[in-house]
Amino acid sequence: MECGWVGNLREKEDRHPEKPDLLKEKEYNADSPSPLAQLLTKTSSETNDHPSTVLLVEDDPEDARLIREALGNQEDSLYRIEWVTGLSSALKRLAEKKIDVILLDLTLPDGDGISAFDLVFKAAPNALILVLSSANDKENARLAVRCGAHDYLEKNHVDAHWLPRALRYVLEAKSADEAVRKTASLFRAMSDASPLGIFVSDEKGHCVYTNASYQKISGLTFERAMGTNWSLTIHPEDRQRVLSEWHEAAREQRPFQAEVRFLREDKSIVWTRLNSAPMQDEQRSYGHVQTIEDITDRKMAESVLQVAEESLFEEKERAQVTLNSIGDAVLTTGLLGNVTYLNLVAETLTGWSQKDALGRHLSEVFKIIDGTTRQIASDPVQRAIEQGRTVELDSNCVLIRRDGSESSIEDSTSPIHNREGEISGAVIVFHDSSESRSLTLKMSHLAQYDFLTGLPNRVLMEERLSQAIQFAHRYQKQVALLFLDLDYFKNINDSLGHSVGDQLLQSVSKRLTGCVRTTDTICRQGGDEFVILLSEVEHTQDVVLVAEKLLYAFSTPHFIGRHELHVTLSIGISIYPDNGVDTDTIMQNADTAMYHAKSNGRNSYQFFRPDMNIRAVHRLFIESSLRRALNHGEFLLHYQPKIDLVSGIMTGTEALIRWQDRDSGLIYPGEFVSIAEECGLIVPIGQWVMREACEQHQKWLKAGLHPVPVAVNISAMEFRQKSFVESVALILKETGLPPGYLELEMTESILMYDAEDSALVLKALKTMGIELSIDDFGTGYSSLSYLRRFPIDTLKIDQSFILDIPTDKDSSTIVSAVIGMGRNLHLRVTAEGVETQEQLAFLRAHQCDEGQGFLFSHPLINGDLEKLLSN
Repeated sequence: MECGWVGNLREKEDRHPEKPDLLKEKEYNADSPSPLAQLLTKTSSETNDHPSTVLLVEDDPEDARLIREALGNQEDSLYRIEWVTGLSSALKRLAEKKIDVILLDLTLPDGDGISAFDLVFKAAPNALILVLSSANDKENARLAVRCGAHDYLEKNHVDAHWLPRALRYVLEAKSADEAVRKTASLFRAMSDASPLGIFVSDEKGHCVYTNASYQKISGLTFERAMGTNWSLTIHPEDRQRVLSEWHEAAREQRPFQAEVRFLREDKSIVWTRLNSAPMQDEQRSYGHVQTIEDITDRKMAESVLQVAEESLFEEKERAQVTLNSIGDAVLTTGLLGNVTYLNLVAETLTGWSQKDALGRHLSEVFKIIDGTTRQIASDPVQRAIEQGRTVELDSNCVLIRRDGSESSIEDSTSPIHNREGEISGAVIVFHDSSESRSLTLKMSHLAQYDFLTGLPNRVLMEERLSQAIQFAHRYQKQVALLFLDLDYFKNINDSLGHSVGDQLLQSVSKRLTGCVRTTDTICRQGGDEFVILLSEVEHTQDVVLVAEKLLYAFSTPHFIGRHELHVTLSIGISIYPDNGVDTDTIMQNADTAMYHAKSNGRNSYQFFRPDMNIRAVHRLFIESSLRRALNHGEFLLHYQPKIDLVSGIMTGTEALIRWQDRDSGLIYPGEFVSIAEECGLIVPIGQWVMREACEQHQKWLKAGLHPVPVAVNISAMEFRQKSFVESVALILKETGLPPGYLELEMTESILMYDAEDSALVLKALKTMGIELSIDDFGTGYSSLSYLRRFPIDTLKIDQSFILDIPTDKDSSTIVSAVIGMGRNLHLRVTAEGVETQEQLAFLRAHQCDEGQGFLFSHPLINGDLEKLLSN
């Protein structure tokens, strides 16, 4: 870029000695200020009112004299000139005081060329620098201009005529540029301070400017918005309507206003009020300016208000419908006893319509007398208001209708309180006494039916069972009795509350009803136990079909509110006459069979067998012994190592409980865990296991060993305790074990019976730093969508699949699929029950991460595991 107009200025003056060409185009003096100077008076006045300090850096005394005389002979003393002869002196001077103009010779004794210019430019970046050039050094001068100099002067053309005027011109031009920049900066600061978004577009609607508020509202940066059409951010559903209205306003050159939605790139929506107006003067149009106001909060408030109004209306309608639907008459009064409301039943019983009754005194609408004495009865409203409590009508009270007819009534009257707690009126609830018969029948029904589900209760069931047995005895038939227990229902009640539990019981009763004949009886025995009576059974196989139908019906979840609940059935079956000839025996044996179904893994049915009574007694013995074992410290832990299948290194252990019974010796968990779950002891036992494992691993840490993480199995009942997360945190805190050394193993069925709540619990545990594992993967109900959402670290393949790898193609396929799925989900996969080299080879070939089983190690006591940790 060539900028040497000052350098060539003398040549122009030689051709036109009257006035240089440039000065003919722009003449600036005190008497004729430029338009730009008039617009930016403050900046220009600062330049004109104070002499400019000029630093002349020139080692040639003669050149310095000519320049100083040319600038110093001005009558108005526009310049204060300081002269230095070297680069170092110039730099020292620039460090001391502000300089407005620098006249720099590029051939100095202590520095020359463009490097000298760079040092001066860095020392005074805001000064106006003019390079002094000789006729044969124009290339360096032009290079300096490209590097930041304002222009250059040819020293052989310097005279007192044009140099001061040229210097004044460039100073005013620089001052004007600074004023424009300040004005632009001030405009942008003012614009960005505005809470309204500003979008300026050309005539075609393309962006030429946006402020900070628009960028915040639209989500578009300044660079992203430039050149785009103003309608880019409008929601597609609003765009056609808004563009049509905008074009119509644009054609008529009038302002436009609309409420529109902005759709940001992150898919969020902002409600805005858009105002658009044309920018024009008498000659032409310059485009449009739009202001955008974020009205999202107002829209949300309007939406909330609308919902509230609709809710209030619905509530009033609901109350009105409710009051008109109930069987009792309802009448309200004000504090002075004037009628304010009657429901439809009250209109019927009194003979007064609400329209006619409103505002009348109660004694006129609600005429009551003593049925025996025929005397006017006391005013119940007055008594309720005076006593401030609910009062009853006198006995044998008669209501005289508007038409004179009479009916015996019963009622209660209660005071109504306002928001301040003051009595403001009363409400009378009354009904015809003839309804007492209906009430008696209702009480009789409640005596034989369950109030929650509407099913027959135990009393009615025993009555019908006795009748069915008599009929079967007479006609040589069979009767089947099925005892049903909902598996893990107590966990649901404890974790989600009785309200959800009650709704689940109602859902269960409906599903049971759909599985049997209308001639059969379903009874709610109590709690989560149900009984089904199948009368007139021809073949035992018919009972099997019913049991399997029940299990299938409960394979799908119950949806209670936001909860997806999976419950299964444990069914015990006894048959008359094979398993008893009286109601008590039949019911007791069905109950015993049901407990065996629970012991055999739940979600199954069992027919009663005589040997079950022996096992029932044994179960009671185990239960009582478990309580003693827990109190006397008869439990201990063994640890089974987990092995990395690539390196062979031990990566973890699993804590396995054992019961050292004083009489029977060492008892394995398969013999007592299910009983502990049924009697509720599994929770304190599980707490003991976790604390014991954490304490032992912390001891090994303190002893200088390097223990691996320990896995602890969590039962369904433990996991569903409301305080489960807090109890885990407390154990870690009290034992001092770092959370990374603890891994919790849970089965799929535990996590999936209420997946939403399970996800929250797992997230809390994961936040603490605990490792999480799904145990026995593939054997229970699972949902891949929830598996992806659970913060799980490890999948443990159930040993039943590992056992059949060499011989069962299906098991091999399942194992390889689980490993592949685990790797794709970035989960560690552990195979349980590895016992043979063939199984190990298969797992290694399919890149399974870890193995656990007798091939590597049996469960170890503390001392044996310490030896491994030491090595």
